[in-house]
Amino acid sequence: MKKILVADSLDKEALEQLQAVPGFDVTVKTGMDEATLVQTIPGYKAIIVRGATKVTKKVISASTNLEMIVRAGIGLDNVDAAAAKEKGIKVANTPAATTISVAEITFGLMLSAVRQLGRANLSMKQHKWEKKVLSGTELYEKTLGIIGAGRIGLAVAERALAFGMKVLAYDVIKIETKLKVKQVPLDELLSQADIITLHIPKQPKYVIGKDEIEKMKSGVIIINAARGGVVDEKALLGALNTGQVRAAAFDVFEKEPPEDFSFIDHPNVIASPHLGAAAEEGQKRAGLEVVKILKEKLA
Repeated sequence: MKKILVADSLDKEALEQLQAVPGFDVTVKTGMDEATLVQTIPGYKAIIVRGATKVTKKVISASTNLEMIVRAGIGLDNVDAAAAKEKGIKVANTPAATTISVAEITFGLMLSAVRQLGRANLSMKQHKWEKKVLSGTELYEKTLGIIGAGRIGLAVAERALAFGMKVLAYDVIKIETKLKVKQVPLDELLSQADIITLHIPKQPKYVIGKDEIEKMKSGVIIINAARGGVVDEKALLGALNTGQVRAAAFDVFEKEPPEDFSFIDHPNVIASPHLGAAAEEGQKRAGLEVVKILKEKLA
């Protein structure tokens, strides 16, 4: 029997399919810290994680039979892929499974930012009627700048075009799409976009920092449903205080969960706790893709 460790919650149907695979001995044990995982991992052929469990170098070193690390999701920030490669362990993810989920929450954040829905909701719960204070703008005919035009970036572009927006996109490679998206240099995007949204992996340094914010239109809105750490939150807070940035809507943060809430507490910031991929349908697709990967590689 090949022992499979499910270290983060997996869609119910996917888990049932995994448990039904002949030759698989599936154990579900979630919420483990590094020390517990180091003690648990020996003997397992594969480990399945989402975003919570961290498969560190120590964990990988402690493994004895591990052949695969599978991430039910897009990013691999919580997996030491270099350490896995050194030990000959394959690392896989499900990059397409949650595309729609993340694209839709991006639009939810965008609409909330332009119409001040976060502040409106809190105001109403305080039994206030601030109709004249909480004015907003339309998305129609605004210019959306997309940094990172992969699957999710282009899914956002498709929805933006349906809203009647103009779409600029920046990427380090040529963008292949039939959508009416204009690929431009980053500086051009920064200077022309009314709203900027990021859809890129975590980078060695900030993609949006003080210098980049200064190149933007006054009153720009910034959306981040990609990865924490691609935007300098301290620099962004300063720009929110001066009005250079009108609003920000973030689903991801430099530190998760945050320890310093000064950025999140700003009245023009809408925040959610990394919910991008947490739609039922996206999680089902991700889980079923994990099962498919393991059946092809290990069964």
